[in-house]
Amino acid sequence: MGSRARIDMLRIVVSARSDPRRPAGGFWLPRALEPLGADLRPGRYAKAGRTDDAPQAIGHQDWHVRAALVTGAAGGIGRAVTERLAAEGVGVLAVDLAADPTVPGEPFAADLTTREGNRASVEAAIERFGRLDVVVANAGFQHVAPVADFSEDSWDALLALMLTSPFLLAKYAWQQLRATGAGRFVAVASAHGVVASPYKAGYVAAKHGVVGLVKTLALEGAADGITANAVCPGYVRTPLVERQIAAQAQANGITEERVLEEVILAPHAIKRLIEPSEVADVIAFLAGPAGATITGVPVLMDAGWTAH
Repeated sequence: MGSRARIDMLRIVVSARSDPRRPAGGFWLPRALEPLGADLRPGRYAKAGRTDDAPQAIGHQDWHVRAALVTGAAGGIGRAVTERLAAEGVGVLAVDLAADPTVPGEPFAADLTTREGNRASVEAAIERFGRLDVVVANAGFQHVAPVADFSEDSWDALLALMLTSPFLLAKYAWQQLRATGAGRFVAVASAHGVVASPYKAGYVAAKHGVVGLVKTLALEGAADGITANAVCPGYVRTPLVERQIAAQAQANGITEERVLEEVILAPHAIKRLIEPSEVADVIAFLAGPAGATITGVPVLMDAGWTAH
């Protein structure tokens, strides 16, 4: 670049920084650079009240999602996801074993260990909203035992809820996700979808399986604009984890604080529990337009667990 061109570019940058129309917390491309910048932006991120000629704040999400189905919605991550999507104006079918009227959205009761429960959930979402843009397969539970003592019924139930149910939800919702042109399928997996721990054979197998499932869904859905991902958090502050802490404290005769520090958070580089709202924010990102090219991957938010 010649000296004259550098001077002209500097004038443009200085002008953009000092322009009183520049939105707080963001930046905008001055009209002199718009022919270059237009190709770098997937669309106009115009907020209400702005015209096409007004400055455009980068990072604003123009949501087109109107209807979502979330399983395990009565508590923990599922409740946080339901609240987060509802806050964006999304209609949410909040599915759990028992309908919880305190959860935002439309409560719906279903046994997701059965084909009928999964089919009914998808059909209910379509009936209530007239469409289905996002499926979040979150329902799950834990069973801890050595493999020699691991209950066969617990194994069957774990895989039914955390692997077969996501498959069935995707199967029954597939045509609706295709119809939107930008369908989103998100499975809540775990760091245990990429690593293992002893005594959790069923949970680890199911979570590894669902990571494989979203890879297949991503490849099959790409031509129709469908993305599929598995969010893989470390230990999250949920009733499930809190029960594990209490059980281990009782079993080992130590305080819950010691269990948290010495057992639960041992694999975390960041020594704290992840909040459900943090997981919900990642899922909302994947469900929005910014997640359009993220597909077929385990999205790790494991506090540095797998960096070891």
